[in-house]
Amino acid sequence: MLACLLLPDAAVAAERWTIGLSTAAAPIDAVVVPGRSASSPTVLLVGGLQGTDPSSDAVAREAIDFEHVPQRQRGFRLIAIARANPDAQPLQFPPSGVAYREHIESHVLWRWLGTHAPDLVLVAGPDPGLVDALSQNLVIDVGRIPARRVDGSTRILQSVAADVTLSGAHQEIERRLARSPRALAEELARIYGHEFKQPNYIAAMALVSRLRLGELAGVTPLLAPYLDGVQDSFARPSQSSLASHLLFFEYARRARDDRAKALVVRAAASGFTENGELREFMPLHGGWSDSLFMDVPILAMAGALTGERRYFDMAARHVAFMQQIVLRPDGLYRHQASSDAAWGRGNAFPALGVALTLSHFPKEHAEYPRLLASYRAHMAALARFQDENGMWRNVIDRPGAYPEYSATAMIATAMLRGIRNGWIDRKTYEPLVEKAWRAILTRTGADGALVDVCESTGTRGLTADDYLRRTAILGRDDRGGGMAMFFATELAGL
Repeated sequence: MLACLLLPDAAVAAERWTIGLSTAAAPIDAVVVPGRSASSPTVLLVGGLQGTDPSSDAVAREAIDFEHVPQRQRGFRLIAIARANPDAQPLQFPPSGVAYREHIESHVLWRWLGTHAPDLVLVAGPDPGLVDALSQNLVIDVGRIPARRVDGSTRILQSVAADVTLSGAHQEIERRLARSPRALAEELARIYGHEFKQPNYIAAMALVSRLRLGELAGVTPLLAPYLDGVQDSFARPSQSSLASHLLFFEYARRARDDRAKALVVRAAASGFTENGELREFMPLHGGWSDSLFMDVPILAMAGALTGERRYFDMAARHVAFMQQIVLRPDGLYRHQASSDAAWGRGNAFPALGVALTLSHFPKEHAEYPRLLASYRAHMAALARFQDENGMWRNVIDRPGAYPEYSATAMIATAMLRGIRNGWIDRKTYEPLVEKAWRAILTRTGADGALVDVCESTGTRGLTADDYLRRTAILGRDDRGGGMAMFFATELAGL
């Protein structure tokens, strides 16, 4: 506490955040003024709920005045949103419809409230029902947040008692943040990773994580039909079914099962002609950046299991091929050649895929330096775009695009692996991983409910706006749950 009191005022200036985009893609901004200490309660002051009006000016004025109060005299942290609804759209709380495609501003505010869990919400000016909704509902199943209307013509913050108590939502976020990586993984393992009827990468990531947790006995029966030859793990060749063999690789190593090894080698054989020659590219790539995760690591893993150089040769060849199609000049990846948008998971796939590939790639191989340089360049590009709360957005380089859960877990895992292997600088990247971990903890409920996982995006010809408006799932989601488990078990060193 003493250290905080001795900080100069210049060190605690207000931050400016872009918390979302309006229907017309205008930024919805917040000003954040720190409180006396990190444990200070948070007051959210919001105006302009029915469009820019005098309440917007009142909120902006209050934020400026509060910023000039010496930090040691601030009884709470202030977050001020002066223009919460810049397009004057009709609002609905709690919002219905598809986020962030319908009732866009309502979804932005409601979900942001749940993940930031202020202790008190003050609504200046006309209120289309936010205060009543907060009084009657848990916010995105996190908890309750007290709220009241205030007169924007008065000195609003002077009426706020210094002893604001922690809201139910704030207390729930604190409980979530207290979980260890292993605790979170075990919590999610009770919900995700209990089915493998159709081999795909989504189910595989959760099951790999269960193996890391030592749940070999629970996973083996799910794999038995494929190991025994009763079912064909590659009966329906696709990127996702190919990537599902990451699970058989993990099982082969942990159970020392040659049947699983044979399935990995067979799947990786799709990179070669009938004569055993390297193909020009992996045939299932489809032109998507996903291919750097779906197609490449399994080649390196087959190489690790067999010791055969040709698998590493094909992995390096396909990385170079895909980068000609989807790597942008700025170091980010477009998801597909038909759109330049840097979709969140469209960058997370290359990030995690190349990290997994490097983990098994021989350092003496001629292509290792190029793969490592490619990985480092991508990590440096991604590092520029982590938001103030530790998230990567659904369109990586678009401020205000919604923070996306699965991409954040995947990118942070890729960075963590790079730190531990000495590929990237610990001092630079470890803070990014720590922030991402806190963000994932915040957005993960004990019941497996997750906040803002982007739906599947396998449609060609999407515009940048299409990516911005992809459905953001609130609740249980196998893809997000599996990637969070993988991140947590990676952090736990499992």
